[in-house]
Amino acid sequence: MLRDDFVVRAATKGDWRNLRDLRLESLLDTPEAYGSTYEESLQRGAAQWKQMARNFNYYVAERNAELTGMASGGLNERFPGTAWLYGMYVTPEERGTNTARALVARVARWALEAGYEDLYLDVGVGVARARAFYQREGFVDTGERRSLTRDASLELITMRRALRRG
Repeated sequence: MLRDDFVVRAATKGDWRNLRDLRLESLLDTPEAYGSTYEESLQRGAAQWKQMARNFNYYVAERNAELTGMASGGLNERFPGTAWLYGMYVTPEERGTNTARALVARVARWALEAGYEDLYLDVGVGVARARAFYQREGFVDTGERRSLTRDASLELITMRRALRRG
């Protein structure tokens, strides 16, 4: 089901409530995929969510004035000089549409415009649907493995996608 009647745009400070709701939904939907927990995120106050919406490099998918997906582009202290895809989530109703592809493309464009040649991400071993999606999007397993900081029983796979110029 490919539906293209949506937009992907940079999040604004005014999106903070919807970003919070989407993040909380993502943590309930696939808790093993994220570095934070639902309980931790629920404790954040409005000021923290506003700051995240304003200062983090979030992109959101919007359909019919509803946020239906999000992703963030950022850096990683463990790997200086690399661009990363973080916090990817698409609502269950949007899965199988072009929404996730568009979010990845937007973060990849940010990375390319910022001068990076590759885009990296960590994905949970137990989140097979996400791994398969990222592989279809051109990400390859780097061989790097690590445990999730908040739960050492959850293993992450690092993946990389070469970015094309031009």
